[in-house]
Amino acid sequence: MNKNIKVNAAILIIGNEILSGRTQDTNTSTLAIWLNSIGVKVGEVRVIPDIEKIIIDTANLLRKNYNYVFTTGGIGPTHDDITAQSISKAFGLKYEIHKEAFKILETYYKPGEFNEGRQKMTWMPSNANLILNPTSGAPGFNVENVFCLPGVPSILKSMLGGLKNVIVGGEPIKSLTISLRTVESEIAESLTKVQDNNNEVEIGSYPFFQAGKLGVSIVIRSEDQSKIDQCNLQILKFVKEKKIEIVER
Repeated sequence: MNKNIKVNAAILIIGNEILSGRTQDTNTSTLAIWLNSIGVKVGEVRVIPDIEKIIIDTANLLRKNYNYVFTTGGIGPTHDDITAQSISKAFGLKYEIHKEAFKILETYYKPGEFNEGRQKMTWMPSNANLILNPTSGAPGFNVENVFCLPGVPSILKSMLGGLKNVIVGGEPIKSLTISLRTVESEIAESLTKVQDNNNEVEIGSYPFFQAGKLGVSIVIRSEDQSKIDQCNLQILKFVKEKKIEIVER
């Protein structure tokens, strides 16, 4: 793929436990950081419940609007793990035992341990491609541009390496952070002018509280390092004029 082509992705977090607050989502951060590093910009993140129609409708919408869609959660052995079945219906594919996945888990578990619940993890859309799992055996899968991963953060993270040669991105998205001892209102007008003069660069400001003092981190993001450097110089110029302290974070 031409590195100048913009490649984007959506992340679909599936699970009542996330919506209820019982489980904290860290998969979004893990996926976004990894995708940015290979030149895929995350354009949208949605969190939805374990409800078949919602999963189907959301997956169908996102897969038409983004180059890639990553789902997390709902591919385990319990009754409420319905992601694989829902994705099968979204694509109009048969939901069946994946022979290769069955062999992998049959070998992975000791004799007598490969019970009905664990066998459920081998049911997938027909002809799905496996995403191998080096941590707990049970593979994820993808159909076309939809990639289904587990919800357990450590397992999900371990599986990303297997996708390195599957996901094709553009230029890696670079970033630079400038942390200041100030408040947003003090720099808002100057920062707006910098953004207006650099429309192709994404500039964000994020307040923080450290060592009992307020501060603001300015994050500059672009595929082009020279454009980041240009913005950096413009920001440092008004920071110097305003006599704002630059701090380490």
